Order: sequence, then structure tokens, then C-alpha cells
Amino acid sequence: MSKSAGPGAPAGATARQADALALSPGIADALRAVIPGAAEQTVAAVMAEVPSYAGALSGAMGANIQNAVELALGGFVNLASRPEGSDPHTPLAPVLEGAYALGRGEARSGRSMDALLSAYRVGARVSWRELSRSVVTSGLPADTVAQFAELVFAYIDELSAASAAGHADELATSGRVRQRYLERLAQLLLTDAGEVALRAAAERADWDTPTTLTVVVLPEAQVHAVLATVPASTLQVSDEIPDPETGADLAVLFVPDLTLRQRGLLVQTLQQRSAVVGPPRPWLATSASYARARQTLRLGIRAGEGSIDTEEHLAELVLRADPAALDDLRARVLAPLSSLRSSATDKLTDTLRAFVLHHGRRDQMAAALFVHPQTVRYRMGQLRELYGDSLDDPDTVLGLTLALGTQSSTHR
Repeated sequence: MSKSAGPGAPAGATARQADALALSPGIADALRAVIPGAAEQTVAAVMAEVPSYAGALSGAMGANIQNAVELALGGFVNLASRPEGSDPHTPLAPVLEGAYALGRGEARSGRSMDALLSAYRVGARVSWRELSRSVVTSGLPADTVAQFAELVFAYIDELSAASAAGHADELATSGRVRQRYLERLAQLLLTDAGEVALRAAAERADWDTPTTLTVVVLPEAQVHAVLATVPASTLQVSDEIPDPETGADLAVLFVPDLTLRQRGLLVQTLQQRSAVVGPPRPWLATSASYARARQTLRLGIRAGEGSIDTEEHLAELVLRADPAALDDLRARVLAPLSSLRSSATDKLTDTLRAFVLHHGRRDQMAAALFVHPQTVRYRMGQLRELYGDSLDDPDTVLGLTLALGTQSSTHR
């Protein structure tokens, strides 16, 4: 453990503040009575406000963390109510040891120091809100309440510093090794290495396997900002292939177990980041999500400056998967127009497109083409002469829909 957080270390700000405040036994008992509720409120607020902890503190882990919060708050009350002149390290030492261990554990879980400090900030606010009710209702003078507030925040600062030290120490040792294992696992996910290799890599990296993974491909320079908004178990790897349009280095994120709502929020968060979000796939088949995202980039499917949700572009992906086949199909279904002048061909092609997209509804076709319904009637008469009864054939209509549905209008 770091020297500053260890037993017997020189008295810090917490100890100095505690020397100026000695709460009566009655107030200390009142504070101890609210500790369980304050701990529960703290855990709930951290889960709600810090994305990396969303859903992470439920079940047995949540109970363990709540017990740790209760221990920390109990240590604070013991410190604030200790007899004047007694050693402040007696109540401080076990709590600081626990905070240091928490920092190491969070590093092993893959959560960043930023996430842990955010949790401390939320915890400080909620703890002060819950504990202050007791001291205010006890009738303490205003200057004593102010001293109490200073002690609360000095105490939280010292705990967070101990956790930061534990987090840094863990990363300096086993954390770096684990990170290499996680990067290796991410590389194997990209290449569809097979179930045996993937499960072995996940076990080696001490990574809890999810049900699904969703691939996000984005510029490498934007990864840091995005990581703060996704679950802590998200994997990342740099992609050696540059963006086909910009040439920028790309990175790949593997986001676990997104619900439909969470996916929508992620896509919204990624707006203006030029990211591509692949489909969710079973974690052992993550390469399929990556392939879809890469295909979207390769085909140049864009949404202005925003991000692309591949699930919203499935028809375009299917139609553009084989451009040569689509060109051949278009030539075949438009063959009856080949003998016409170019201007006539353009007008009748646009009319055919409106015909299949609006299911032959004349008024809707006229509105789409910006022409009078009588003009639509006249053109459809021409098309009937050229195509005959085949315009009523489902196979012909399917071919026209595929060939013309995504082609831009050329003439009105």
C-alpha cells in the first residue's frame, strides 16, 4: 500500500479537521442510525449517475459495496466522535486500507480511475446530504456544522486518494498484464478464432463473457471520450486498416449486452463522431458484427457527419453488396426502354420507380414526380405497351424494386 495511506502515516487533513470537532455520543449515535440508509442511497446514486457502474453494483457485489460504504461511514463517525487527544489513526487506518483495496479491485475489474473518482464525488454529495440532516436537526451551532462539513469532504478526499494509490499500484503490476490479455482477446474476436481459443483467452484475461457483443468502429482519436459512456467490460483494439475515406486510424470497441434502448442511447451519444455501430451478435460470433461495420465503411454508406447504425441501413447494405450484379439487374429490367430516346427513358424510368415504390397509386406517384395525375396515366400507358402484362408479374415487380428502389431520380 502507498505510504501516505498506511497505518502510522503522518496526520493528514482529515485528522486535523477531526481534532477541531468532537461530536457528542448522542449525535454520534444518531449518525450511526442513518448509516445503513445513507449507504443504500449512495450505492443507488452511483449506479444511476456513473455509466461505468450501471448495473454493476446489483446482487452480491452491490451488497458487498454497500457494506464497504457502511464501514467507511462508520469509520467517519468514530473519527468525528473520538475523545479529544486520542490517536486519529485508530479509526482511520482500517478504512484507508479498505479504500486502497477498493482501488486495486476496480483496476482489476477494468474500471478507470475517472469512473472511480466520479463514484467518490457522487458518494460525497449523497453522504453529506444524508448525514447533515442529523447534525442540523440536533441543533449544533452553525460554525460546528461548517466544521462537520469540512471533515466530511476531507475524509472523502483521503479515501479517494487511498483508492487512487491502490488503482495505480494494481495497474503498475497485474493490471498491465491483464490489459495485454484483454487486447489479445479483442484481436481474436475480430478474426473469429473459434470457440475453444476464445473461451481460453477470455478466461486468461479474467473477462466475464457476455451474451452478446456489439462492435463500434470509430476514429482512434475519439476512443477515450466514448469509453466513459460504455460499460467497463467493453473491450477495445486498434484496427490496422485506415478509414477508406479519411485515411484516419480506426479503433474497434466491443460493447457487451446492449438492450435496444441502450443501443439507441449509444448511437445518440456517438453522433458527430463518425462511428459505425454493427449489429449485436453472440459474443463467440462477434466477427460478424465487425464484418458488417467494415462493409458499411467500405461501401461508403454515410449519414452526413453523424454516426451510422447499420441496423437502419440493411436494405442499402443488401443492395450494394454486389454492385456489378445490381448493374446487371438494372440493365435487364430496363431493357424494354433501350430503344427510346434518352429523355424519354429517364422519364419512364422515374415513373417505373414511382410505380413500384407507391404500389401503382396514381395520386401518390404524381406527387412524388411533381407532375399531374394525367401525366402519370399517360406514361403508365406507354409502359404497359413496352412491358405488357409483365408489370403485373411479382418477379418483374421485385426486380424493378431492387433495381430502382435505391437509385436517385434522374428526370421529372
